[in-house]
Amino acid sequence: MPTEPQAHNALEVENLHKSFGANDVLKGISMCAKDGEVWSIIGSSGSGKSTFLRCLNLLELPSQGHISLAGEAIEFKRNLQGHILRPTRQKQIQRLRTNMGMVFQSFNLWQHQTVLKNIIEAPIHVLGIDKAQAIDEAERLLNRVGLWDKRDAYPMHLSGGQQQRAAIARALAMQPKMMLFDEPTSALDPELVGEVLKVIRGIAEEGRTMIMVTHEMRFARDVSNQIMFLHEGCIEEQGSPQKVFYESESARCRAFLSSVN
Repeated sequence: MPTEPQAHNALEVENLHKSFGANDVLKGISMCAKDGEVWSIIGSSGSGKSTFLRCLNLLELPSQGHISLAGEAIEFKRNLQGHILRPTRQKQIQRLRTNMGMVFQSFNLWQHQTVLKNIIEAPIHVLGIDKAQAIDEAERLLNRVGLWDKRDAYPMHLSGGQQQRAAIARALAMQPKMMLFDEPTSALDPELVGEVLKVIRGIAEEGRTMIMVTHEMRFARDVSNQIMFLHEGCIEEQGSPQKVFYESESARCRAFLSSVN
């Protein structure tokens, strides 16, 4: 009988550190996410969650460590102590970033562009996709996130939930292999959270690799393959939702989960 193909590692991180001056925010984070896995990163404010996510696509430059995407190591210029100075090849960074869609807390839509134009600009100018094709794909994505009727609206005329769904469609339009979500519902009114989580759940169910910083504990438990609990820049607990939520060996993790439930 033919053997099933093994899942590849979509993301490998080894001993990642990040310092801002004398402030050590990340203190040796390691993880390995396979293709199609959903990872949720949880923890108290200031634990390093968002900084870790921003280091993955080099919005923040790590101080030390190694990052590989789909088996390709990001090359860094380092000093004699091994501290990272800068990426060696900027073209490599630009290429790898196109494979990572990122959705931020604050939507980051261009306010002077319609929803449709927000979505088609990068595929046309970065990926070189024909405008008509980009529009067709954008309208398909807008229909998927429930915003087809808002394609000609400007962001200021949308609710926060609608803006975040438009931001998700914009990220998906780049055809990324991996999606990064940085607290995608934290800026939303409570009644708007569900509509965004429904869209994210659909992305998870289609088998796309996802790394998500979130404070939505029930959602993280239900959709994730792995949970990482950070405390003061270190991994305090990591494992399946069953392990982290119900069998955690970390007193800090248990206290955190108790405080948010």
